Amino acid sequence: MVVGCIPEWEGKILLCRRAIEPRHGFWTLPAGFMENAETLVEAASRETLEEANARVKVGELYAIYNLPHINQVHILFRAQLLDLDFKPGIESLEVQLFSELEVPWDTLAFRVIREPLKRYFEERYHGRLGFHMGTIEPARY
Repeated sequence: MVVGCIPEWEGKILLCRRAIEPRHGFWTLPAGFMENAETLVEAASRETLEEANARVKVGELYAIYNLPHINQVHILFRAQLLDLDFKPGIESLEVQLFSELEVPWDTLAFRVIREPLKRYFEERYHGRLGFHMGTIEPARY
């Protein structure tokens, strides 16, 4: 199970540029595999701290995505950054806040990041963030 969050500060979203494979050098939300004996909220908070050295207040559950082709389930929470004291962790080359127009859409690492981020910005614009569950199938070329 992969758990992460959408960390927000004054309308901007915190993204991490990956220092590891797969998709080295591409941008992603802070997320990673859940560890034994931790809750979902603890996992989301820990991954954000590990990848971005950022402290967050984890909020409501935002999305669950099934990725059956790679035997994974991804869970994303909404979150608020507690301060602007962040920097790359060992798995990140850089971390940065982005407005919707600044997000490097063409260099996001995974569809399971791009799809909820697009939906998040659209829903936030309309003033109604909801919960989503879906399945992401492998890309067909």
